[in-house]
Amino acid sequence: MNMGLKYREANADDFEGLRRLGKISYAEFSEVLSPENWKTLSTVLESEENVLNLIEISKIFICEIDSDIIGMIYFIPKGNPTELYQSDWCYIRFLGVDPKYRGFGIGKELVNTCLRYAKKTGEQTIALHTSEFMDPARTIYEKIGFKRIKEIERLGKKYWVYTMKLCFIKELN
Repeated sequence: MNMGLKYREANADDFEGLRRLGKISYAEFSEVLSPENWKTLSTVLESEENVLNLIEISKIFICEIDSDIIGMIYFIPKGNPTELYQSDWCYIRFLGVDPKYRGFGIGKELVNTCLRYAKKTGEQTIALHTSEFMDPARTIYEKIGFKRIKEIERLGKKYWVYTMKLCFIKELN
């Protein structure tokens, strides 16, 4: 069911909508993280500096309905290494869908949009990380073909780094 969903690349006018969606799409994790670790995550999601930095280095794909951003994903091209990601990997961050609109395939479509874009721009390996308490996201990633390569601990929980060689892309239906 389409429901009037529109997918597009975000722009500077979407800044506040991205911050708002980050807050509401990750709010459920306040119940599984300690208060201190939830404060750390929510600060990252709401930080103007963090969001502006991500906007500067990434392509952001969004889903909207009636001009409200209800889904987002950040695609960061290779050349932006972190402690988790090698410099020759592109990666995705902060897949988020408004809880009111979950179950309609928005997350899958946003991930597939990143995969198509990565392939089109010549990326070879795409990476991401996710946690033990993010089951729906993990299911999407594993169905598409991402492979778990490393376990880490963050925010007092298990996280895993996943990668996929882009020659193995298969979209979800």
